[in-house]
Amino acid sequence: MWLTDPDSFVSLAQEPDSSASDESLYFVFIDGELLSIVEAGVPRPVSGDEFRWVDAEVDAKIYLGTWRSLHCYAIEARGTPAAPYILGDLHSWLGRVESSMFYLAGRAKQMVDWNKDHMFCGRCGSPTTDHATDRAKQCRECGLINYPRLSPSIIVLVRRGDEALLARNSGWRHGMYSTIAGFVEPGESIEQTVHREVLEEVGLEVENLRYLGSQPWPFPNSLMLGFHADYRSGEIACNDDEIAEARWFHYDNLPNRPGSTAISGWLIDTFVDERRQLAG
Repeated sequence: MWLTDPDSFVSLAQEPDSSASDESLYFVFIDGELLSIVEAGVPRPVSGDEFRWVDAEVDAKIYLGTWRSLHCYAIEARGTPAAPYILGDLHSWLGRVESSMFYLAGRAKQMVDWNKDHMFCGRCGSPTTDHATDRAKQCRECGLINYPRLSPSIIVLVRRGDEALLARNSGWRHGMYSTIAGFVEPGESIEQTVHREVLEEVGLEVENLRYLGSQPWPFPNSLMLGFHADYRSGEIACNDDEIAEARWFHYDNLPNRPGSTAISGWLIDTFVDERRQLAG
């Protein structure tokens, strides 16, 4: 199954004292970009000890928990780091680091953004403070509590025998195809979202929905629920401005597509494996 490796999970252990943080992992974000050191072409976060030598001022430090016995922090900072430290978009880690490290960096990014966006109460405008027991922000005046935001969304591979429906987003580079995705609307079930998004984006009706797994996706705060669905009826009609083209592809003749680190790539790989097994 998807994401069953215990190393993928972060334990919410008690935060250590400051003297025990030298070997901790620091996921540092400066102007929205992730600070890293690249070794043999692979980026990694800095350690607590390495961060001492970065010319940066910390605005927020958020304890994430432990990963592989290492304490982890999300840091929002200001500064201009010099070599060997570099800044890059979180997307640049996708496919270059192991999946559990990418998910951890994504969690750090979401926590930094949430902390920055909830310094003041959305109801009365008063300053907020960290909740005493929960990972939450609480208003000092009216008591409103805000938890980190998650936006549930679906992502679905539509199947028709040996063919899969893949679409190209109008904002992507030429030749990249992926699965259909969209956000859950208020008052809507996950299954209803699958049917609606496929119909709205490509004009097709589907059936036999099968849930395969989920993936946190920090762009900016999605939780993607992955499905396979069978084609039922309709002709392809790209009704959404975001979809430039959608086509049926045989499992042995697929276009350029996302890697398996992304849930879209995993949904496609699972379909290919199933069809090849059936073909003997």
